[in-house]
Amino acid sequence: MGPARSLLIGVAAFLVMEPVTALLHRLLFHGPGLVLHRSHHRPNPHGWEANDAFPVVLAALTIVVMAVGTWQPGLGALVAVGAGVTAYGASYALVHDLYIHRRVSILPEHVALLEPLREAHRIHHLYGAAPYGMLAPVVPKDLRARASRTDRDPIGGGRGPHARTAPLGRAESGRAAAPATASLRASGTRARTEKTS
Repeated sequence: MGPARSLLIGVAAFLVMEPVTALLHRLLFHGPGLVLHRSHHRPNPHGWEANDAFPVVLAALTIVVMAVGTWQPGLGALVAVGAGVTAYGASYALVHDLYIHRRVSILPEHVALLEPLREAHRIHHLYGAAPYGMLAPVVPKDLRARASRTDRDPIGGGRGPHARTAPLGRAESGRAAAPATASLRASGTRARTEKTS
């Protein structure tokens, strides 16, 4: 396979990862995987979260896909797919972990190009619902309007790592939460804002 075709496949894999990630986030992370993902919606003074298992598993799967593409004749396109997925994962980590949640403070606190992504993710943390995407999040108009009327900042907005508020799993329009998150809300478990100095 030529370099142009490999590049095209890699770019296509990168672009496809945003809707795949949004779907995984909605159906897996806020579904059966909530047992791990809820750690991301709670204050965390230690820096590591149970939720960190997801990117580790996804990276391992990507490595396996790339290895198969390397070892099996005729499956070389899998290496390009893995490269695109890896580039998406690195972009996701840069935006989500380093910029929005400030897990390591190496980026500036304010980058105008990334602020819409921070605001979309703030809305996700406020309501435990959409948007589920990261690099091209689709924010429902009603949630954007509701969020604009609140000054709560569940992710710290660069002012402190992992500050969170709001119940996890509240549905977008105020309807009952999905069954996977209803038990969390019913138990009275709510994420609290972490105060940092």
